[in-house]
Amino acid sequence: MKRILGVYDADPFYAERFAEFANQKERIPFTVVAFTSLSKVQAFSEKQPIEILLVGNQVDKEQLKEVKAGQILELSESREGMNLDNSTIYKYQSSDAVLREVMACYQIQPVQNALMAVGIKSMVIGVYSPINRCGKTSFSMIFGQVMAKECHVLLISLEEHSALSRLTGTMYMGSLSDLIYYYRQGEYSSMRLGSVIYNWGGMDYVPPAVYAEDLAEIQGEELAGLITKIALDGGYDRIIVDMGNLGRGMEPLLEMCQVIYTPIKEDCVSSAKMESWKDYLEKSKRSYLWEKVKLLKLPRLGAVCQTETYLEQLLWGEMGDFVRNLWKGQNREH
Repeated sequence: MKRILGVYDADPFYAERFAEFANQKERIPFTVVAFTSLSKVQAFSEKQPIEILLVGNQVDKEQLKEVKAGQILELSESREGMNLDNSTIYKYQSSDAVLREVMACYQIQPVQNALMAVGIKSMVIGVYSPINRCGKTSFSMIFGQVMAKECHVLLISLEEHSALSRLTGTMYMGSLSDLIYYYRQGEYSSMRLGSVIYNWGGMDYVPPAVYAEDLAEIQGEELAGLITKIALDGGYDRIIVDMGNLGRGMEPLLEMCQVIYTPIKEDCVSSAKMESWKDYLEKSKRSYLWEKVKLLKLPRLGAVCQTETYLEQLLWGEMGDFVRNLWKGQNREH
């Protein structure tokens, strides 16, 4: 479900112009909706919660009690007498400036806290790196199998072209594409999940989406919602999410992870990409995600001998030794 930023003001043209401007911005985590009456605000909030509601200071605040909004910010027509508690924004400034103030006032609630509150039973582990060809998918597969010796593990790959079918020598009859369909139709269940589960070396996994377009068309909030349902089922101790390109607004997936393993490389370009990602998290008010990140310098992957035995080679080579030591260290921490 998309996050909604609602705008209601006595001047309907102001709300419409602001919504049109804000929705052209690619980096704000909201869909902005302009309302022309308070009754429409109330009716909308009954169907879909409003994350933030911007309202003109001429609106009767008593009537707002019927609106389901996570946070209400007032649009003031004067800088004088503005509240000092970050609940008031000066109306007559550039739309860019209004947006910056909204983001500064936004009380971000990390998704994982909400999940814990409703009794999530699986630890969600993210594997992500802004660096290409860093061994991320190979690490995810080996890490999952090593953990599977001691606990029940599920791997979900969000890679657009993961090559798992060739690497495992398996023709899949179901995949993540099916789960996405079931979830969108409101038909997801543990039985549906079981119909697309495959096993490799004791680790369960969901085959990746058949077509890259299936991932391109789904929002991060939707994928996070699907994985949350799987985690709430409690069928797995650990869920590993091998993340692909985060350019589709996939930050909600990072938010729900208890730990994020990030393979790195030490060349100049890779280091610059890491710094760029860290800067983005800070600018988008998600610097708290960096506290979950564990940087990994993976062993150098050797030449591939045979595709069908590649994963076994990794498991009993340097990568396998690295992962086993990592798993032992994680167990000592807990």
